[in-house]
Amino acid sequence: MRRAAVVAALFAAATLTVFAQEPKKDEPKKDPEKKDPVKYKSNDRTRPRPKVIDPGTTSTADAPGKPPSDAVILFDGKDLSEWYRSGKKPDDADAVPTWKIENGYAELKGGGINSKQKFGNAQLHLEWATPKEVKGNDQGRGNSGLYIGNFGEVQILDSFENDTYPDGQASALYGKFPPLVNASRKPGEWQTYDIIAHLPKVDDAGKVTRPGIITVLHNGVVVHHAVEFGGKFGEYQLHIQDHGNPVRFRNIWVRKLFDYDVESTPPPEPKKK
Repeated sequence: MRRAAVVAALFAAATLTVFAQEPKKDEPKKDPEKKDPVKYKSNDRTRPRPKVIDPGTTSTADAPGKPPSDAVILFDGKDLSEWYRSGKKPDDADAVPTWKIENGYAELKGGGINSKQKFGNAQLHLEWATPKEVKGNDQGRGNSGLYIGNFGEVQILDSFENDTYPDGQASALYGKFPPLVNASRKPGEWQTYDIIAHLPKVDDAGKVTRPGIITVLHNGVVVHHAVEFGGKFGEYQLHIQDHGNPVRFRNIWVRKLFDYDVESTPPPEPKKK
């Protein structure tokens, strides 16, 4: 009798386990996680070769460097034809920026400007200098900003021996994250921003599978690394803010970034023996 009871109990437990493992009729079956197929094996000689570019040259205190050959030039020291005044339409008669242009730089005057082109995954380069003659303090000293769509503003400010709230100093992701370090140069000296921005990755169903990511280098020093931005957003215009201070700009360019093997060239033909 005892043995029969044990057998019955084991049968009941097994039955419950089977039913627990079976999906409900109304419950959709979960597909296994899809992974991108590996297109090429390790050390595959049939893989396309990376596109060859001229990397350009590095800027100095006296002169801007030469941009990479695949860069979109937004300001080369000559004119602001790639920009238009904020609050206007690109084709408006009064949309031409009123900034002063001389000696290879543009000095902020008469309102902010927007880029005519939109960008997505990109490497952004911008050089700027606050006035050599120090006037004001805190947020009133060499204030401007570079807006990058939903990534927000990368703050421009004279932060050399000029205290302010941390998420509002130079190279801060304004109002969100202060820089990891203060890499500011002295007033009047040229400074650089190199920014790598990746838009959120969205699957065919419209679901975000990877957040937007931004990395910022100030004067060659990493001040933000792979900061994530949630939500779904797309291409953006660049905007340089007018905060009433005569900040100068030079050597502004953007490199569009592509996935591996997209901007490539076919492998060379095999050598004849």
